[in-house]
Amino acid sequence: MKILEPVIGLEIHVQLKTKTKMFCGCINEEAASPNLNVCPICMGHPGTLPVPNETAVRSAILVGLALGCKPNASTKFDRKHYFYPDLPKGYQISQYDVPIAEHGFFDLVVPAGEREQVKIGLTRVHLEEDSAKSFHGSDGKTFVDFNRAGTPLVEIVTEPDFRTPREAKTFLQELRLIARTLKVSNADMEKGELRCDVNISLRELDENGTVVGSLLNPKTEIKNLNSFKAVERALEYEIQRQTKLWQTDSPPAVQTTRGWSDEKQMTEEQRTKEAAEDYRYFPEPDIPALELGDLIEELKHKIPELPAARRARFITEYSMNGEEARHIVDNGDLADFTENAFSELFAWMDSLPEWDDADEETLTKERRRLSHLACGWLISKLGGLLTEKNIGFREQKITAENFAEFIIMVAQGKLSTRNGLAVLSEMMETGADPEHILEDKSLNMVADENELSPVIEKILAAFPAEVTRYKNGEKQLLKFFLGQIMKETGGKAEPGVTKAVLEELLG
Repeated sequence: MKILEPVIGLEIHVQLKTKTKMFCGCINEEAASPNLNVCPICMGHPGTLPVPNETAVRSAILVGLALGCKPNASTKFDRKHYFYPDLPKGYQISQYDVPIAEHGFFDLVVPAGEREQVKIGLTRVHLEEDSAKSFHGSDGKTFVDFNRAGTPLVEIVTEPDFRTPREAKTFLQELRLIARTLKVSNADMEKGELRCDVNISLRELDENGTVVGSLLNPKTEIKNLNSFKAVERALEYEIQRQTKLWQTDSPPAVQTTRGWSDEKQMTEEQRTKEAAEDYRYFPEPDIPALELGDLIEELKHKIPELPAARRARFITEYSMNGEEARHIVDNGDLADFTENAFSELFAWMDSLPEWDDADEETLTKERRRLSHLACGWLISKLGGLLTEKNIGFREQKITAENFAEFIIMVAQGKLSTRNGLAVLSEMMETGADPEHILEDKSLNMVADENELSPVIEKILAAFPAEVTRYKNGEKQLLKFFLGQIMKETGGKAEPGVTKAVLEELLG
């Protein structure tokens, strides 16, 4: 049985969020009807002159810098020739030998992956225009909508440094987050704003993990991947398909292109893949070279904190664990909200006199406890309520300050989990202050022993058999009594005081 290793590379197109198209003044947005946002330039009429979109150029430089690539101070556009009904000019304005940026490395963290830290090489980042969109009817006719023609795209080509489908999917998810952080694209795969073709081949390894024979074998390109799940499943399928060919001594001998069928959950052969010479690249004569040195220097200082750096900071600054930081940073709005709320929380904790003389180990432990409490309410409780009510995070009305106040109340024992959920739900829908909700709904915790004792005595009197069993050694019944007391008080009984009084009355 041969030892085989997948070799995977990605070619990714990110649709840029600009007001106008790449080389003309047409609006760059989804149109209400076909062929509405078009002009002679994006329709490819003879004699028209393209003018590069400055915002798109800036966006592409930002993407290149964020991915660790070296921007080229001088760059140019090229014509890439091929014939297809959705390409009005018969060529695409793209970049060939001098892209916007190239030769970079990106450190990727892959949670629960075979390799948790992966260095991914970036071949190039370049700009180009999108094609139109074809619609194939059941009657055999094909219709073309030119609204998308000329939309600015940044193409990212990686080295074949991925070894598993999980690594490829994780990189795409990280790229989406980077694009959103840079505010250059929403990068929504389902809407076609982030599109990916994957290239995969296998190679044989000996028992020591050394490559046997050719370093790289003819690759298979897989198209029509419109979700992260599709990328992962297509690669898993292709690994199985190619493994069977290798085990029968008939590995792929030529470079081919296959499409992914979501319906069949399999790849299907389309055609052999063109080589670069088939596109007959030559410099675009209507667009002079772009000198970008000053712009690159300007944009180097405008790169915001990227997701990986923000996760690392949340772990150190806010005492989160890796999974909490990843979940929160994956949503930019949630991350901003969390940052503001945690600043308030830790300022409150630092102001408490009981920690003035505490040692570093105790302080670290308490900060972690507070952080874990807040993350639990953010991710599980608030996240659950948003899902249940089908509300987006931006639609909920809780302010970061009010959320911090809410967590402080929970930490101080003023709110039980049950009543806390009621308060949080009210906050989410109305934006009210948690203290006011607590008073209005009379949800304050009862911590007075004199007030709790009659309630506890009533519960014990109602369950004499369970009291006897407890006194005979079934100490686990303590949880049963606590549950009954909480039920009787509507969740208002303060757990610590209640437990102490209960144990005293039980002897």
